[in-house]
Formats: sequence, C-alpha cells, structure tokens
Amino acid sequence: MKKVYTLILALLCLVAVGCKQKQATKNSNMNYRPLGATGLEVSEISIGCGGFGKLDSAASLQLMTMALDSGMNYIDIYDADPKVRSNIGYALKGRRDEMIIQGHIGTIYKDGQHTRTRDVEETRKGFEDLLDRLGTDHIEVGMIHITDSQEEWDEIQDSPFLDYVFQLKKEGKIKHIGLSSHNAEVALQAAKSGWVEVIMFSLNPAFDQLRGGAIPWDKGAMDNLQGGIDPVRVEFYDYCATHKIGVTVMKTFGGGGKLLDAKTSPLGVAYTPEQCIAYCLAKPCISTCILGIDNLDELKADLHWLHATEAEKDYTNVAKRPDTQTAGDCTYCNHCSPCTQGIPIAKVNELLDKAEHDGMTAELQAQYDALPKHGGDCTHCGACMSRCPFGVDIPNRMDAAKAKFGK
Repeated sequence: MKKVYTLILALLCLVAVGCKQKQATKNSNMNYRPLGATGLEVSEISIGCGGFGKLDSAASLQLMTMALDSGMNYIDIYDADPKVRSNIGYALKGRRDEMIIQGHIGTIYKDGQHTRTRDVEETRKGFEDLLDRLGTDHIEVGMIHITDSQEEWDEIQDSPFLDYVFQLKKEGKIKHIGLSSHNAEVALQAAKSGWVEVIMFSLNPAFDQLRGGAIPWDKGAMDNLQGGIDPVRVEFYDYCATHKIGVTVMKTFGGGGKLLDAKTSPLGVAYTPEQCIAYCLAKPCISTCILGIDNLDELKADLHWLHATEAEKDYTNVAKRPDTQTAGDCTYCNHCSPCTQGIPIAKVNELLDKAEHDGMTAELQAQYDALPKHGGDCTHCGACMSRCPFGVDIPNRMDAAKAKFGK
C-alpha cells in the first residue's frame, strides 16, 4: 500500500510540474510586464481579435499557433461576431492555459454586427456565448465595453449592469474587472474608482495630443492637435503607474494603421510599427500593446519588434513637431528615461511646473520627497538630452528642482 501511495504522489508531482511548466512557457525574445496589480505577467505586444473574422478555422489556428509560439500570451476579444469567437476558441483548443483573455462585457451580436449594450439580460446572453464559443469557464479580464462619455460612465454606476459584472467576478467567471475607453477624463475616473483593475485605452503619438475628454472621432478633434501630451492624459498615465492599474493599449498604430502612412497620419509624418510600439511602452503604466492582425504576414511583420534594434525603435526625430510644440516645454512623456541615476525625470519636471505655476504647497513637497531620486542627484551626463523630442534642458530643470525643493 505504501508503494501505491508513493507512486500516486510521484505521478501527482509530475502532473503539477508539467502544468506549471506549460503555464510558465515564455519566449526568451519576448518581454513581459505586470498587468497592474493583478499578479499576471503579459507579453508587451499582444493580439487583437478582428482578424479572426476574416479567416477560416484552419487559418485561425495557424495565426494563433504562431502568436503563442512567439511568446504572445494576451488577447483582446471585443467583437461578439460568432465567427470571431468560435475561430478563437478553436485556435486555443489545447492551449487555453497559455493565453490570458481580455473579453468584453456588454457587447452582443445584433443585426449582423457587434453592438454595445447595458441591458442585463442581453449582456448575460452575450457573455455566456463568449465563454461557450471559447470553450472555457472563465476569462482573466472582464472588460466593460467602451465607456466614452461622462454620461456613459454615470449610467453604469450603481446599476444592475455593474451588479452583474461584480457577480461574474464573485463567481470566478472573470478574475479581474476592466473598462475600455477612448476618453482620458473617463479613463481617469475609472482608474480612481477603486474597482477597475485594468483599463483598455487608445494611445499613440497622435491621440496623446487630443485635448481633455476629446475622443478621436469627435468632429474636428484630429484636425486641431495642439502639440504635447494633454495634461489629463499625463495625470491618467501617472495615476495608473503609481497605483498599479494595468493599461492595455488599443489603436497602437492610430486605428486602421493611419500613423503608418504620411498621407493618412494626423501628424503628417509616417511612423513605423516599431516606433509606435516603443512610444507606448515608454510609459511605465503600459502593460501591453494590442495589435490588430489580419493574417500571418501581418503577424510576422509585427513580430519584428522582438528583434528590432534601438535605432529602429527610436521615434524621437519623427516625434519632433516644431509647428505645434513649444521648444523646451516638458510634456512628461518619459521619452528621456531611463536616467543613469534613476531620477524619475518626468515626475520631477511635473512637480516643478506645478510649484512654479501654482505655488509651492506642502503636498507638492511631500510628493517630491517621496521620489526615489531627486533633481540634486543629476550628474549632468546628458544621456537624457539625446532622447528628448522637445529640446528640454533637463539638467537645468533638475538644478531648478533642487533649488525649489531643497534636494
């Protein structure tokens, strides 16, 4: 009997080790980042769902296999199209535990297209269809589908819809609650809500210049970019980084790849995929860039990121827009990082600007004191200057911070 118990224990250990190894499989060329405070580690580039509606099941399997084998372990599924969901479920069969799923709640298939809903019964049927077609009993991130206005944010507060989302988490059908938005003001409120753990946000060099709560398809929004990152976005990025809210990026290439062509780019210049991805990942709060991929050739092209040189990732020259950006003004974009001395340069500049423009306060002093390194730690090495797109005299700013804050 003792031998039997020993044999069973040994078999259980082998199974456990095998499962652990399968779940932990990572491509050595892929970098992984924390998804906020969820405890999940996600690949810094990940896959969108749109392409799976254009493929058959065999091609879907090829696409998913290449993505997984390349180290991608995160997928966004916003589309309620049965073909999209079924193809992804088929492609993940046998490898479900290798993929972290961000599935949307409040999206249904109606009149031949995916549609947003806040009706609880419609939402329930849509979510159950998602699990059924994926062949799983849960998803890791339940993403409240598109909340783009103050009215939409207010609508879900203390609502039966939100109660249903909380119920899904309590039942273990979703592990973490997320929300998607193109509106920086709404995204910031979600980050501060205390219950949103992951935010899917539209981010790229053009969208960063949208003002306040503007969204890309607001009339005239993309025709009047002001230069520099909008202050609301700065606050949103900073809050998420500080409070460990995971941010997943949509519209990395501008939506439909508009930034990749000078003729369609709102900035009038073309970025490469590597430059767009590097721009987003420069922000400490960003966990992953979700890429729209329609076929194997597009996936192969995007996977060049794994082997791209620093020169290929460098977006600073193309980012310079003297027609819209005042030279010498810091936009807190973190492009200057990493500092050789570990100074959080963007945050130091932000606090210094607030102190100079609005006056010194005890709160600003406390925030500055809490930083790991300060302006006085600057050695004037100049490494940051070569990476700043806007010509900020960073060493001088660090000296000014030391004079203002005392260290």
